[in-house]
Amino acid sequence: MPDTRLTDEQAALRKTVAEFAREVVAPAAAYHDETKTFPYEIIRQMGEMGLFGLPFPEEYGGQGGDYFSLCLAIEELARADSSVAITLEAGVGLGAMPIYRFGTEEQRRTWLPRLASGQALGAFGLTEPGAGSDAGGTRTTAVLDGDEWVINGSKAFITNSGTDITALVTITAVTGRTAAGKPEISTIIVPSGTPGFTVEPAYSKVGWHASDTHPLTFDDCRVPAENLLGERGRGYANFLRILDEGRIAISALSVGLAQACVDESVAYAKQRQAFGAPIAAYQAIQFKIAEMEARTHVARTAYYDAAARMQAGLPFKKEAAIAKLFASEAAVTNAREATQIHGGYGFMNEYPVARHWRDSKILEIGEGTSEVQKMLIARALGL
Repeated sequence: MPDTRLTDEQAALRKTVAEFAREVVAPAAAYHDETKTFPYEIIRQMGEMGLFGLPFPEEYGGQGGDYFSLCLAIEELARADSSVAITLEAGVGLGAMPIYRFGTEEQRRTWLPRLASGQALGAFGLTEPGAGSDAGGTRTTAVLDGDEWVINGSKAFITNSGTDITALVTITAVTGRTAAGKPEISTIIVPSGTPGFTVEPAYSKVGWHASDTHPLTFDDCRVPAENLLGERGRGYANFLRILDEGRIAISALSVGLAQACVDESVAYAKQRQAFGAPIAAYQAIQFKIAEMEARTHVARTAYYDAAARMQAGLPFKKEAAIAKLFASEAAVTNAREATQIHGGYGFMNEYPVARHWRDSKILEIGEGTSEVQKMLIARALGL
């Protein structure tokens, strides 16, 4: 088994981010949720802290840390605001990581310093209106015309794609056919502002109100041939690796939300009086909160294990799927139970648990639905 104990540096990072989340992120969370505004000032401060550069080498403007450290930061941010946490997760895991993993040296040096500093955000356009879990069903096309790719198609639910600091979107597109006649899927970098690339109006969402999410369209959008990211025809395979890593990060986000629900429930139960005593004195409430804490602990242990396996260079695909499945469902369950414990107040947006409830459901959908995770686990067992 890989070692899941935190190093001194990781423990210090966790403490620093926890303080930032408590003192800076949490006080602004309700405002940005209600007004549906992107928290630029908070993101700027996170950039100055080096959070967007955590897993990247210093030569590209990063902190020289690791992916586990990124997950710890995401967990602590999610205890205060899932919108801020997903902005970091998507900015690093989906925006910058593909360029680091698969980009040329020139692409890395062109894009990573800005992305790692948090001065710019990147996005990844994988999902399409008719190709969600069936990512292999991509319909967006890119045709090589001389020294340019001509892109046509659309993408859906793309995080960080329309902010004032979004610098690029890397998209998957069909660039031809394989010898077997199947679609050849490649990934291509499309800088923001490229003619023919339109960021459509933001979605009206149930939760993650301070997170930026848009549909995208491409109409004869032209980019240089050298904007191909990685080997032609390897786009889908490469991004499966990115998704495996991302599932660990989403697990960490889920754990942060689940823990926040425990924290809020404990505090509320101690001060809420009913039938002459704090409701924390009643076993029905105690058992609910105990189960919430146990659920959170197991979910955290699962993502620690997956992250440690990844850091050690061991196979982690199954463990990432297990962590994502369990942690996301733990977050949804804890949010529901926390709302129940708060009673009528849990249905009021002035209480954080109402936001956690709205923010939790997407965790069972994004980065692979719960059904996809079960499919991956079953496949790993040879079924």
